[in-house]
Amino acid sequence: MLTVSSDPSSCIPVPNLQRIITNPLTTWPSLPGVDYNTVAYHSVPDPPLTEHGHKQASELREALRAGILRNRKVSRIIVSPMRRVLQTAHIALDWLIEGEKVPVVADARWQELYPKPCDTPVPLSQLAPDFPKVDFTQCANDPVYPDKASSAAAKYHYTRTAVLARAQEALGEIYQLMESNSSQDEVVIVVSHSSFLRVGVTGRWFWNADYRVFDLVKGDPGRGEREYELVEWELTKGKGGMGWSKEVRVEIGGGLPDA
Repeated sequence: MLTVSSDPSSCIPVPNLQRIITNPLTTWPSLPGVDYNTVAYHSVPDPPLTEHGHKQASELREALRAGILRNRKVSRIIVSPMRRVLQTAHIALDWLIEGEKVPVVADARWQELYPKPCDTPVPLSQLAPDFPKVDFTQCANDPVYPDKASSAAAKYHYTRTAVLARAQEALGEIYQLMESNSSQDEVVIVVSHSSFLRVGVTGRWFWNADYRVFDLVKGDPGRGEREYELVEWELTKGKGGMGWSKEVRVEIGGGLPDA
């Protein structure tokens, strides 16, 4: 998911905010000759972007480089360890990865909600060699990766408790990272998936390769499910930075199964 903000002056000042650009779902791929609304499509393990997906990511690149990310310092790019996400990041953010040497970190907590093959990571031996500039340490140190279905992998289960817990844990780590930055104007980019971003993290819709920009707020630790929250910038509050997403808000955690 890429959430992007406009000029900082467009943000309503709120105490204790950290700036975050979340890069929403990269491009949800459609495979040549495959109807991705069928069960057969969902059985394809970790599918790549198609030609249309590459085009969408390229359009996102031009919009970001000329717009929200122009002359803005990016401290880290965090990606879901899925091939389509990694491809999107390398296309849409290539000048940051290749030119400015911004660290790219794969984090399994940002993977998609569902346990279907198309939404489950593959072993690092099948993925990491194709993306040598990505740091896969978090995934390698995760004792259950890439499992998300067994009892041992409960933190990745498709339940309200698991989804909200890993979202909060991931946001908390970004908050600590941004607290340690010398400049609070630095941006963190997250490239993730539309469903996880919508119901687990932001409460906003993301179309393929669209983005939104948020400030990350830390509230009262005793609040329970959501200690960390995101406040969206005016720039992307409607249909997203590319103008491709739905405007309607959704309840974070809404519709997720209890168990």
